[in-house]
Amino acid sequence: MSSANSGIPRVVVGVDLVQVSQVAVSLDSLGEAYMRRICTADEIATCNANPMMAPARFAARFAAKEATLKALRLDDQGLDLRSIEVKQMPGGWTDLVLHGRAKQLADEAGWSSVSVSLSHEGDYATAVVAVIVVDKAHG
Repeated sequence: MSSANSGIPRVVVGVDLVQVSQVAVSLDSLGEAYMRRICTADEIATCNANPMMAPARFAARFAAKEATLKALRLDDQGLDLRSIEVKQMPGGWTDLVLHGRAKQLADEAGWSSVSVSLSHEGDYATAVVAVIVVDKAHG
């Protein structure tokens, strides 16, 4: 973006689609190790609250983490996926909370607001992450 546009808010979007059956295979073969590699303790508790929905819920959260990486404009580059946390709110919607390196990268990128939406149907789960970015003025 040119310096003439510095300070003007813009929207950045990341989206991802995950196959629930593939996550179910990972959960079956790796169990807790898979869960702990990608999710926080709160996310694991939320996903496992309903065992029938667990694979779809884990898939949706994995999609949210991947969508966040896309919105950050980087691949996983060793970023701990647990530093991207999907918080289940009492009303049923979700919020995205960044910790550690993920928060640092978002701050450096000028993120001022972030929103996440999850959905799952059949064998697919998806997530969309929308971010308001205010580019920092140069010079």
